[in-house]
Amino acid sequence: MVATEIPSLVLGSSAGQRRMPVIGMGSAPDFTCKSDTKEAIVEAIKQGYRHFDTAAAYGSEQALGEAIKEAIELGLVTREELFVTSKLWCTDNHPHLVLPALKRSLKTLQLEYLDLYLIHWPICAKPGKFSFPIDAEELMPLDLKCVWAAMEECQRLGLTRAVGVSNFSMKELENLLSFATIPPAVNQVEMNLAWQQKKLRDFCKANGIIITAFSPLRKGASRGPNEAMDNDVVKEIADAHGKSSAQVCLRWLYEQGVTFVPKSYNKERMNQNLQIFDWSLTEEDYEKINQVKQQRLINGPTKPQLKDLYDEEN
Repeated sequence: MVATEIPSLVLGSSAGQRRMPVIGMGSAPDFTCKSDTKEAIVEAIKQGYRHFDTAAAYGSEQALGEAIKEAIELGLVTREELFVTSKLWCTDNHPHLVLPALKRSLKTLQLEYLDLYLIHWPICAKPGKFSFPIDAEELMPLDLKCVWAAMEECQRLGLTRAVGVSNFSMKELENLLSFATIPPAVNQVEMNLAWQQKKLRDFCKANGIIITAFSPLRKGASRGPNEAMDNDVVKEIADAHGKSSAQVCLRWLYEQGVTFVPKSYNKERMNQNLQIFDWSLTEEDYEKINQVKQQRLINGPTKPQLKDLYDEEN
């Protein structure tokens, strides 16, 4: 199998103009998936994937680290060719815990540096035991200014090539940009055909922040029908192009100029997800896509949900 060449974007505020492949492989926990994470990642590297997304909260850092080590030993790839993202969990969202948390992630991943380190949520919880969802009683005020200063220090120390955020709204990004010395390179958010995030996309583009879309196929924690993949309009477009619904979803994201991290451990689907770069959606396709019902899927990591976590889309 010939590995697919994947386009990449330059991260604005990264050390050494780091390039981020537009498509990556997600590794968020999916309890319906029985496949071995390590084997799937090695297979993904063979197919051409170079961008891997994990987080301290996912429990997949160890498997990703083992897969990377194996792939390097097999001569499939060098560390420099890979782009690895991990994230700071809410219980470590304290200025003095940022650096120790990153060092822990690096140790688990068996890496000397990350390409991108993200604040997972704009939420702070009491330090200590990981739990999901987070009980609202565990929440504390977030000192974003000092946490971000600690993130910047991680980049200056060379432990990560770039820093960014995840699940930040426009209001939160505006606040962060008001004091950041190193602006966030990336905001990773839910984005797919059924949650298109136009206002946030425009804001991020204007401020040089690259969006990474999680749940790009609207899977993950979904309940009921998949409004992106199972949508009749999307199926129509897919049939017209001789493509799958997943390929239409990912092609649309690519044409928006964002990066995205679908999660599939199935060999054929992994390969299909890469076959999106040699065709285009039409104006007529866009007219149909604009009619897809919009609804957020992921409402936050707390129980009960916070009312004011998002501000930009209704």
